[in-house]
Amino acid sequence: MPLLDANGYRADPWIRIAAGEPATGDAVLVGLADLAAVIAGRSNAQRIGVEVANTVRLADLGAFLGQLDLVAIAFPAFNDGRAFSLARQLREAGFKGAVRAVGPVIADQFTHLVACGFDEVEVPDAIAARQPEAQWRAALASYGATYQTGYGAAGASILERRRALRAGQGAAS
Repeated sequence: MPLLDANGYRADPWIRIAAGEPATGDAVLVGLADLAAVIAGRSNAQRIGVEVANTVRLADLGAFLGQLDLVAIAFPAFNDGRAFSLARQLREAGFKGAVRAVGPVIADQFTHLVACGFDEVEVPDAIAARQPEAQWRAALASYGATYQTGYGAAGASILERRRALRAGQGAAS
């Protein structure tokens, strides 16, 4: 599966470790059930990531957030948006590591993924075949302003911009 971020496709440095297997490698991605043991046995330079379902509660990750370099959140279907909320909660909780979308998301969702705090998308091969990198880049560049406060590119939301414009016009009149 190709790994995509705002700059395009790139190599995936993370090694998925099956449940109960030894977590060897520079950057390992494990399940939530193995996370505590992997963190306890980590080497100094080892980067640790966890792959979770979109139904996991932030409280289940809270104690580990400061020790994680990646949280990969599963999308069971492109129309199941719970992972968007979890990514947003991670960012609001102060998580500074990478957040990855895993599963059948589509190019049209890329802007929303980034706005909610995702850094990268693991694109399933079938979707990558139908939606090449250029389509993902076009979707990301399709708009830069949002109606929701605190999402998207730096700066005010569309509604905040409208209020400021009206206030400026009212003051000038």
